[in-house]
Amino acid sequence: MMLRSISHHARLLFSLRFLPRWMRVTVYVATTCALLCYIGLWLVVRSYAHEVLANPPTRPAEAALILGSRAYLDDAPNPCLVGRVEAGFDLARHGMASTLVMSGGTDREDGRVEAETMRSIALENGFEGRVLLESQSRSTRENFMLSRPLLQSAGIKSVIVVTEPYHLWRAKKLVQATAFDRDFDVQLKAAPSQCWQSWGMFYKGSLREPLAIIYNYARGHLSRTE
Repeated sequence: MMLRSISHHARLLFSLRFLPRWMRVTVYVATTCALLCYIGLWLVVRSYAHEVLANPPTRPAEAALILGSRAYLDDAPNPCLVGRVEAGFDLARHGMASTLVMSGGTDREDGRVEAETMRSIALENGFEGRVLLESQSRSTRENFMLSRPLLQSAGIKSVIVVTEPYHLWRAKKLVQATAFDRDFDVQLKAAPSQCWQSWGMFYKGSLREPLAIIYNYARGHLSRTE
């Protein structure tokens, strides 16, 4: 009897029959539009991810700017972040970048600093070149804004931005919106991390990406800075 009652109330809730007809129609239309918007953005992100994966950087740059992500998961370095650092190290190993710039601030979850964790990963992989740390940023937008003076003070004028494939479309838009590309010659590098290889566009970060794009649009972060 209890299960039947719960089922009845659940059907009532999802059918929205407790609302006036005009309001139900409004909710259905709004939900459909939101879902179509989400799917559309997801497809754009997916398409651009595969485009950059298929077209790696062709010109050497003075630095690889590696965008941060949560430093640790389950008391071990986040495999997504490890993949980003390894992709940057791979650029250095092939003569595509001599300096690695680690950009990422303090994680709310455990107080670890992403940039410092990234440097440790690079050193453990045998990187012996110059490493610059930007350890204050809390978002992708701040990655670019706070890395700019660090790069300029180091005399760097060309950069390869390194992040996971699904993150690249938003990263490109933020490069443009923050006018980062006015100060530096910018290329993009897709980091096929363990997270990407295992889940691709169905990784939780990928599934959240359309929501992050909508949030950035709503805050005006994707509008070009004059």
